[in-house]
Amino acid sequence: MANKNIDHAFTARGKTGHSYEPTYAGALSFMRRKYTKDVKGADAVVWGIPFDAAVTNRPGARFGPQAIRRASAIFDNDPQYPFSREFFEHLAVIDYGDCLLDTGNHQKTPGIIEREAAKILKSGAFLLSLGGDHFVTYPLLKAHAAVHGPLAFVQFDAHQDTWPDDGKRIDHGSFVGRAVKEGLIDPDRSIQVGIRTHAPDTFGIKILHGYEIEEMRAADIAYAIVERTGGRKTYLTFDIDCLDPAFAPGTGTPVSGGPSSSKILSTLRLLSQIDMVGADVVEVAPAYDHADITAIAGSTIAMHYLGLLAERKARAEENTNQTHAGQDI
Repeated sequence: MANKNIDHAFTARGKTGHSYEPTYAGALSFMRRKYTKDVKGADAVVWGIPFDAAVTNRPGARFGPQAIRRASAIFDNDPQYPFSREFFEHLAVIDYGDCLLDTGNHQKTPGIIEREAAKILKSGAFLLSLGGDHFVTYPLLKAHAAVHGPLAFVQFDAHQDTWPDDGKRIDHGSFVGRAVKEGLIDPDRSIQVGIRTHAPDTFGIKILHGYEIEEMRAADIAYAIVERTGGRKTYLTFDIDCLDPAFAPGTGTPVSGGPSSSKILSTLRLLSQIDMVGADVVEVAPAYDHADITAIAGSTIAMHYLGLLAERKARAEENTNQTHAGQDI
């Protein structure tokens, strides 16, 4: 028991370091990271947005952040597969908790999310958001575009989310078209992966349909994403209904014919060349889940985002050390 602790989410003294507690006990922050509003020195901030008033089918994604955090307890701080590294030895990550929303006034929701996201991004930390329905990505894009300019956009989804929008709707099925119109994303550098429905307009975004990726290797999908984004600063959004309902039943608008979790996780693993500046996982609705299948998929996707960040930081530190070594010769 010498190396064991409990409730690391509260007892941790810093933003790095490991948790050694039973997977079935303790406070359930994301991957046992310290709960704090102090973002100073954090490389990445995990933030929950429990909102699902924009859904067009089954509600329940407001419970997504809780479910994803709970499922993340299986990541017990061994070297994480397939990254073969302990993320938190050098990567400083905090769990910022959840966004406080006015449940009686949904028109205020976009502004609340955008302002809080902007506050976090001002620190220079990477923001990993846990939804919530897919509408929450719209104010997140506004906050990120305010920092980086028009973004390349990678969307894993069964739906295009480009239905008509008057610029005022609170709707998870139209936010992508609005983001294009408002210049938040560059459609020529954006791609949607796993689409299995039709919408009236693509807005110029490249689409890899569900039947196409069924015939593609993960390496081919990753290549298409890297080529399309072209080195631009990129926001990644993952609607869990991108996965076939066999792998993610707990979601509001499931669509048959999607990819396996294995294929898509293998794709994410190959996106180290992407200049990822922000990311989210949305539409996990645990009321329709079974044995935490969907929550486990969502938490694993979020873990992969952090794995890519950990690798990026490790490469940067190695390059810095090599440069210093060369100057010393």
